[in-house]
Amino acid sequence: MSESEIPEGSKDIRCIVCPTGCLVHVENVNGELIIEGHSCKRGEVYGREEFIAPKRILTTTIRVKNGFLPLIPVRSDIPIPKEKLQDTLREIAMTEVKPPIKMGDVLIEKVIGLDVNIIASRDLIEA
Repeated sequence: MSESEIPEGSKDIRCIVCPTGCLVHVENVNGELIIEGHSCKRGEVYGREEFIAPKRILTTTIRVKNGFLPLIPVRSDIPIPKEKLQDTLREIAMTEVKPPIKMGDVLIEKVIGLDVNIIASRDLIEA
């Protein structure tokens, strides 16, 4: 990774990888990341990723046409870069799906051109 790809400054990040919840301090010192406060390797990896390129699993709902319920809960199958969440939500808001739907069905493939699918989080039958 080049120096230009690492953000400047420092950040305190609460690790969510395990129940310990370490407060990880990440700092860019002359293009090198200094990571302290983690109690395991996973915390170090999480702190690095969260500092350089934070990502999130997106959970929301999609409108359903002629469904037993008007909305179905959905989520991204892999984490989405935080800076792409608003664009992803806009595409989801313009989407309407038709039942029957099974949990795990891909409802939007490659949302906003990313290698991320939006999948159903439950089954849904027709009205």
